[in-house]
Amino acid sequence: MAYPPRKLAFILAPTDQGTLIVNRFDYRMVSETSGFGVGHMLLEHASYDANEVATAIQLLNLRRQYFGDGVSVLDCGANIGVFTVEWAKTMRGWGQVLAIEAQERVYYALAGNITINNCFNARAIHAAVGNTMGELRIPTPNYLAPGTFGSLELKPTERTEFIGQPVSYADEHLVSVRAITIDSLALPRLDLLKIDVEGMEMETLDGARETIGRHLPIIIVERIKSDQAALTALLESHGYRHFNTGMNMVGIHPSDKTLTHVSIRGAEG
Repeated sequence: MAYPPRKLAFILAPTDQGTLIVNRFDYRMVSETSGFGVGHMLLEHASYDANEVATAIQLLNLRRQYFGDGVSVLDCGANIGVFTVEWAKTMRGWGQVLAIEAQERVYYALAGNITINNCFNARAIHAAVGNTMGELRIPTPNYLAPGTFGSLELKPTERTEFIGQPVSYADEHLVSVRAITIDSLALPRLDLLKIDVEGMEMETLDGARETIGRHLPIIIVERIKSDQAALTALLESHGYRHFNTGMNMVGIHPSDKTLTHVSIRGAEG
């Protein structure tokens, strides 16, 4: 049977971080030889943010050392699951990962990557994380054209990032996705909370106040699209010490013995 011609966006890539479903159009080039995007990094370098993955793994091992097996990680804005898969493989037998992704097509890749890597200690939720429950209307980029899909902002701002293709926030072009809060998950334990939600970091932390107060997890939150003074104030309201590392702000509570292994001199925010 003859099928009409079509582009193939999602492909399997044998990366250093496992066999992964990757969108080959997930890139934005800033020059003829330089670009960025999760897919771009995986296809050009066979890995994505390996140092950040490794740093978190060190922290997770310390949490296991001080708090025992059953380590729990929440990956908000998980994209296709590079961090989720790497952490789940590392914690096989002693920890688990819950990954949340709002973009439907990206979520499918996330779920597929969890499955193809046999990460039975990881699961995925299709939802947008914030400070309210209900529904959120979000844009849908063209996944068959170049764009950094992990940079897509679910809500427009005055400085909405150009992802490499035009994105419409007109209501007729939006789709509905379930909106949840971290507190609504009622997690029995949380050791590490990673938040990379493209400008919705403050809303996500606001919707996690009870969870943070109860479990005092290590918090890794992207800071480049948020009010850093507000991020600092929120972490300090929970008694956290914090420092900047790359695009992220890391918060660790003084009661967490993990802090004794982390050098924050000169970097504390």
